[in-house]
Amino acid sequence: MAVDYTVIVVYLAAMLAMGWWGMRRARSKSEFLVAGRRLGPGMYSGTMAAIVLGGASTIGGVGLGYQYGLSGAWMVFTIGLGLLALSVFFSARIARLKVYTVSEMLDLRYGGRAGVISGVVMWAYTLMLAVTSTIAYATIFDVLLDVNRTVAIVLGGSIVVAYSTLGGMWSITLTDMVQFVVKTIGVLLLLLPIAVVKAGGFGEMRDALPTSYFDPLGIGGETIFTYVLIYTFGMLIGQDIWQRVFTARSDRTAQWGGTVAGTYCLVYALAGAVIGTAAKVLFPKLGSADDAFATIVKEELPVGVRGLVLAAALAAVMSTSSGALIACATVANNDIWSRLRGAVGRGEDAHDEVRGNRAFILIMGVAVICTAIALNNVVEALTVAYNLLVGGLLVPILGGLVWKRGTVHGALASVVVGGLAVIVLMATYGILANEPVYYGLLSSLAAYVIVSLATPATDAAVLAAWRERLAGRAPEPVSEAVPAPQ
Repeated sequence: MAVDYTVIVVYLAAMLAMGWWGMRRARSKSEFLVAGRRLGPGMYSGTMAAIVLGGASTIGGVGLGYQYGLSGAWMVFTIGLGLLALSVFFSARIARLKVYTVSEMLDLRYGGRAGVISGVVMWAYTLMLAVTSTIAYATIFDVLLDVNRTVAIVLGGSIVVAYSTLGGMWSITLTDMVQFVVKTIGVLLLLLPIAVVKAGGFGEMRDALPTSYFDPLGIGGETIFTYVLIYTFGMLIGQDIWQRVFTARSDRTAQWGGTVAGTYCLVYALAGAVIGTAAKVLFPKLGSADDAFATIVKEELPVGVRGLVLAAALAAVMSTSSGALIACATVANNDIWSRLRGAVGRGEDAHDEVRGNRAFILIMGVAVICTAIALNNVVEALTVAYNLLVGGLLVPILGGLVWKRGTVHGALASVVVGGLAVIVLMATYGILANEPVYYGLLSSLAAYVIVSLATPATDAAVLAAWRERLAGRAPEPVSEAVPAPQ
């Protein structure tokens, strides 16, 4: 294991070093939160793919392949579809808005007053997303170091919090690009072919497993539909995803770079399902499907390669965890705390803004680690996060982008009714039931349409300013200005 340990230690040290380097770049709010809106197509594509393909997509995707075969790819596949839809239809307009959070977009579109409530819902989503990623460290470090769950969570979480706090989005962007490369080599180029060969090839896998393992719809039509509602639509509106869109240097970069990242997700989805199917042939009696990834890595990979693949798993978890963490801190500071204390518009200088956002990342990071230690079920935490996001915010966000008759009262009603419906239905039917997101989304849509039509239309001046921002013709906000080189 000495070689494997060396690979992991070098990888983790590189993450911290990039956090320190990123601190030197993050001299303004724009640099700290959205990397100065300067990412080109290559880096944008890599970092976008890195954030959406986390521990759930890697460890969970392999687990679904172990349980259902090739149809286990659908969860990650719908994530890729959502990223493609966002990139093709919405990302260019989102990038031109020049905002920092989804709630700021809602305020621009509806004329204010939607920010705090929508911010609370988005904060809950990003917090739970960061928690699920942090819990996943336990699986990886258990294989690598044989340490208990709490130590694993604190170790992995502390490294992410450290480099995220130091350099903000610049550090996260640099580490995510490395993580994208490591993930591609470890999962696609090493683990995938080795797993198939060890299982005897596709012919042997077909002979050893039921035919349902090779049915593309074997996981069930209702499950696929639920994945589309939760993950495809969730990709369209998540703060963690939008904050990456804001880093693109142009709307064309956001559109084409995101399309490349979405296509990569589709390939990654199939790879995870195939690896899980191979693991079912090799280890048919595992106690839990989520153990498939760790088991096949531990038992079938040679020394050195095992360390690189575990580094790839760490990369998957860290990229999502860091992206969710900075999104959670950005929403907590800009959409909730600043509004509640009345600091919006005070004109803090760049240093104070960076310092404040850095403090919020540290605070939220500690909260995420403590919550992850207290929770056990990753799937339930992730389901709660996406149910709240889709049920509470999908309709007012997409409605604001495509329906000019939507009003601030309709948006607020949609957030409150949809969010409460999801919470009540999860308590009634169970967290993992399909009904909460189905009926929550329908009630949110009904509230949005009815209340919008029953209240006065949005002020024409607000809509005119909104159209100017969408078209990219509005002046760039003062806080966006990048400091001149020293």
